Amino acid sequence: MSLNTQLVRSLKAPARPVWEEQPSKAGITAKSGFLALCCLGVLGPLWIVIVTSLSPKPVIDRVGGLVVIPQGITFVNYTELLSGGQVSRAIMVSVGVTLAGTVFSMAVSVLAAYGLSRPGSLGHRLFLVIMMATMFFGAGLIPTYLLVQSLGLTDTYLSLILPSAVSVFNILVLRAFFMGISPELTESARIDGAGDLRILLTIIMPLSRAVLAVISLFYAVGYWSAWFNASIYLSDQDMMPLQNVLIQLVQKNTANPTGLQQAVRTGQLSALGLQMAVMVLALIPVAVASPFVQRHFKKGMLTGAVKG
Repeated sequence: MSLNTQLVRSLKAPARPVWEEQPSKAGITAKSGFLALCCLGVLGPLWIVIVTSLSPKPVIDRVGGLVVIPQGITFVNYTELLSGGQVSRAIMVSVGVTLAGTVFSMAVSVLAAYGLSRPGSLGHRLFLVIMMATMFFGAGLIPTYLLVQSLGLTDTYLSLILPSAVSVFNILVLRAFFMGISPELTESARIDGAGDLRILLTIIMPLSRAVLAVISLFYAVGYWSAWFNASIYLSDQDMMPLQNVLIQLVQKNTANPTGLQQAVRTGQLSALGLQMAVMVLALIPVAVASPFVQRHFKKGMLTGAVKG
């Protein structure tokens, strides 16, 4: 082997510490097999749900349950679900609550984290201790419900946002990230006459895009997947978000929450196919948003968790 060939291979090979041995073929095969099993365990159920939602009713009846191998494709379940009724309303409710809740939660979290990250802010240590105490001690369900009821938030969309609007863990991650930003930048801006709000909007937030994207995804997924608040604070079925409609559909094993029970009774639609279609609709936003934020996870979470 020539010297040039060795040099090219050494440049292409990834850097490895001198004390770390080269992996054996058996080790690489075992790791690849384990990762393949993990992917199969994640993608397998998702495949079954999607295939069942797209399968015609005769195929589902013939199989007697979930469909693994496609035997025909139909979009009738999705067209019926999105043609109106409770599922369409539930999707709009979930989208509205997720957007409004994420914006509100991020605004409060960023302002709180910025205030707690400034060493000279008034009482920041006391507020930090109080907020951290809420991570270990809670009032409980009944006092929380009585508080929401006394504020007149029951049977309103605010009850889906305000009781769980702020996560102390997310504030601590943001605070740690903000504290890792060079203080010379903020001091120079302050000398030029910039106030705290201008410093936050023009310096801190542009430098924190990674962690802001990750925390926004956390809040958005939390609001989109939430069902407990709606189950205890809402009594109007028309106000229920998508996750609660999905729970009703799965628990009752009928299409009653969607207004399609007549089509199921007459054999036009499959209740199992409708259930799987609602599951797919509930998974689409998270599956679409995650790849765009994935590249920020390492920088946003690890940096925010280590610094400070």
